[in-house]
Parts: sequence; structure tokens; C-alpha cells
Amino acid sequence: MPTDPELLRRLLRARDRMDAASEEDWPVRRLARVSGVSEAHFARSFKAAFGVPPHRYLLTRRIERATALLRHTDLPVTEIAMQTGWKSLGTFGRTFRDVTGESPSAFRAREAALPQAPSHVPACWLKAAMRPDLTMAVSEKRRQDDAPTFGPSDGGDGPP
Repeated sequence: MPTDPELLRRLLRARDRMDAASEEDWPVRRLARVSGVSEAHFARSFKAAFGVPPHRYLLTRRIERATALLRHTDLPVTEIAMQTGWKSLGTFGRTFRDVTGESPSAFRAREAALPQAPSHVPACWLKAAMRPDLTMAVSEKRRQDDAPTFGPSDGGDGPP
């Protein structure tokens, strides 16, 4: 975690901008400009301060907002994808499924069938509990899910 309070304030400024407009494109160059530091320094410092790279942080926010819209509105999935910053419905659907384990439509149907959340739980706690866990890149997760497994049923003793 950066110990320089000025650097942390600059990183928080960039994170707040991403939070306020997560549907916008936020390349590292733009975030570094908002923070007033170099791109490389920004990327390293952001990950050190918040535990995830800037792109993964933004992806988390987009999925978080999409799940809220799927849960609480009747907007079409395409509209939700566009409102949350995705350029392609296919990319949104694939990424959503990789992160949550189900398609946006299946998520909406499952959430609609559940009883409503208790009103006595603070919204910030519910939001934190429902936040997607993106401690690894979606592409890494996809590779792990697609990796062949070896075991007694395949007739071999293990990988070659």
C-alpha cells in the first residue's frame, strides 16, 4: 500500500472517477492523467493500494452495476450491457458468465425467484456481499475452466 498520502489521494481521485462513470473507457493513460503520475507508476501504485489492477477494478464495478440493473429493473439485457460500458453484447454475456457463473438472463430469472432481501440490512453491506470476486483475471479463470483434467477415468496415470 502506498504510504505517501498525496499519492494515495491521487489514486483515490482516479478510483472515484471510475466509480462515478464506470460505463466510460478508462485506459491507464487516462487514469494516470487524472492522477498526475506516469502510467507505469499509476498502474503499480493502484494495484498496491487497492489489491487489483485498474482494469480489473473497473470490470468489477461494471459487473456489480449490471447485476443491480438485472436484479432491480426490467431493462433488456442489451440495454444493460450498453449502459454499463460494454461495446458488445457477446463480450458482456461471456464476461458476466465467467465472473458470476451464469448468463445475465439466468441470473435475472434466479434473482426474480428469490425472496426480497431483508430491509433491515444496510444497503452497503448487501452490496459488499454481492460484489463479484475478481482476484484473478477473467482470461485466467477461463483457461483454468478449459484445462484438461487427468484422472483414473481417462485411462492414464496423469499428464505426460
